[in-house]
Amino acid sequence: MDRAEQDVPKRSGPVNVLVVGDTAKALTNIEQLSDDRFHFCPNLPDAVARAGRERFAVIYVVMSDLDGQSKSNLAALHCASKNSRVILLAQVHEEALARKMVRSVKDMSRPADDYLICPVDAGNLLHPVRTGQEAAPAGFSSLLAHRDDRIHQLEKLAMEDDLTGLKNRRYVREFLKQIIAKAATEGRPVTLLFFDIDHFKHYNAQYGYAVGDNVLKQAATMMRRCCRSHDITGRIGGDEFAFIFWDCPDSPEKPASAKAESVASERRLTEAALPTEAIFMAERFRKEISSAELSFLGPEGKGMLTISGGLASYPKDGSTVAELFEQADKALREAKKSGKNRIYLVGK
Repeated sequence: MDRAEQDVPKRSGPVNVLVVGDTAKALTNIEQLSDDRFHFCPNLPDAVARAGRERFAVIYVVMSDLDGQSKSNLAALHCASKNSRVILLAQVHEEALARKMVRSVKDMSRPADDYLICPVDAGNLLHPVRTGQEAAPAGFSSLLAHRDDRIHQLEKLAMEDDLTGLKNRRYVREFLKQIIAKAATEGRPVTLLFFDIDHFKHYNAQYGYAVGDNVLKQAATMMRRCCRSHDITGRIGGDEFAFIFWDCPDSPEKPASAKAESVASERRLTEAALPTEAIFMAERFRKEISSAELSFLGPEGKGMLTISGGLASYPKDGSTVAELFEQADKALREAKKSGKNRIYLVGK
């Protein structure tokens, strides 16, 4: 038998699943957890102790309940349960962090085996157990490589726009819904920029749809360059796009002094002040796109592409996804009426 295949956990006897954290935050149809194969722990330290005494096929960890010691506690959980699969239950806004915690062929030291995006149907929690009972096709490394590829493909189908590679409309709206809920408890600012490309029909009519698609792709490339890695960039439909600017406390792009600000200070910013950081990034993007040299449009391509957009912030301009999009759209239309190639705040 290949040595790598020997490393694949062999499961026998009753199949037990441990769920760590508040299930109400991550799961639907939780009545299905009454199955006696499910066991529960309120926090990671208790789970580490229990995993050292009992055997579990899979351990699910609700990421919303993790604290500042999450990485070390997850590493301890992995050490205490080497024959278990550790799977994170992540909210949409926690996906970037979850991905960094999942092991890959290149980095086997990470503390988790996989992650699922919430909400997750509780009835599906036994599926990874059945997968775990199957032998690896060509050793554990091949199994991980296959798993990584599967995750990547499913993510692209479910969450990405197939033309631009940006997040799709469904993902943007779900992310905004979850980050508003997070902002309501932590007092952090959230700002939506909703914009479209000025005179976009002109590109399709004069140059053809292939060139129009290329314009959208170039706009998407510049969007990625002009925002922080944790901000969300998405295509809503046609030539309509959205940025979601939010204050991520764990972002490496955030200076140490900003990380140390109190929640009270952040709440005052959210409730009273203008979203200055979002305004800065939105204007940075508008200026970059209006000075772009689009060689595929010929000599007149430089400076030809412009956008008009509207900014709306939580909670000043709205407290729901629908309200923020409505207010941002109103500001966008005002920007159009005022001559295009500009970004307006709600009411300004």
